[in-house]
Amino acid sequence: MHKMIFSVLTAALAFGCNEPPPFKTIGAIQQMDPSLEEIITPGAKVEIIAEGFDWTEGPLWVESEKMLLFSDIPPNKIFKWTEAKGTELYLMPSGYTGATPRTGEPGSNGLLLNKDGKLVMCQHGDRRIAMMAAPLDAPKPAFVPLAYNYQGKKFNSPNDAVYRSNGDLFFTDPAYGLEKTMEDPAKEIPFQGVYKVNSKGEVSLLTDSITRPNGIAFSNNEKTLIVANSDPQKPVWYMFDIGVNDSLYNERLMYDATDASKKEKGLPDGLKVDKRGNVFATGPGGVWIFNKEGKLAGKISVPEACSNVALADDDKTLYITADMYVLRIRMKNKS
Repeated sequence: MHKMIFSVLTAALAFGCNEPPPFKTIGAIQQMDPSLEEIITPGAKVEIIAEGFDWTEGPLWVESEKMLLFSDIPPNKIFKWTEAKGTELYLMPSGYTGATPRTGEPGSNGLLLNKDGKLVMCQHGDRRIAMMAAPLDAPKPAFVPLAYNYQGKKFNSPNDAVYRSNGDLFFTDPAYGLEKTMEDPAKEIPFQGVYKVNSKGEVSLLTDSITRPNGIAFSNNEKTLIVANSDPQKPVWYMFDIGVNDSLYNERLMYDATDASKKEKGLPDGLKVDKRGNVFATGPGGVWIFNKEGKLAGKISVPEACSNVALADDDKTLYITADMYVLRIRMKNKS
């Protein structure tokens, strides 16, 4: 008994009576260009802030609630994480509301907020983009569909999305949420598209040429669209210029990760662009960081496959979903 009390007191003195023990860390920072020093503080640690999930995705920082939301796709759940309380279940079901049990990845994937602060999600199992009807601080599994078909045919499984400043929603639609993915008999659309849905709910196809469109983001001036291709046969990031009536033209490679994909876990997946134009893109071996000139500045190396990222605190914090983990890294303090 005395030994146990002594151990508790020792731990309290070591970490401070009101301070939790530090988070475990994982991975490392790899610098490829001096510009990385202006993006990430040298010596920054990659913290494991939550773990024990099936496959985490869609991290979203909600500043008004000081919480991180993220999807755990196979069990059809969204969790929230706060500094004060750690991880809590936020919403279930998140992406599949059907009565028939199903396997695979039925839950929500990408998460984002619309201009009114409503939670919008890419729902794999229900094969649609939907908005949570309830407010953020009182979530309920009741959804308002925003887009669910193209020319009368159900989407495959909307994966990730990004809002443009005018309210148009751009999203990708690979087949990962179908039980048998590309070979699923329920697949109605013969390609994997990138789409736009406007404020009237009108859906337009932007391109059907990408084999596995996944992560999606705009450049800061919204004149360029970046789309990740999570195809192991062609693991690349594409860039498109946006033309008249939102036609995509001048298709080009931002980066080809073929060589890295043969050696490390993961494929081009979710990505975000910070206020300075730096791109944080999950891919083989971790998070790839491209500076505002498009040059590879470095990588946040993580031994598990990374799926997506979220920026927070005026771009001073980066959250990463990586298989069973949720990670956090402190960025360069730019203020």
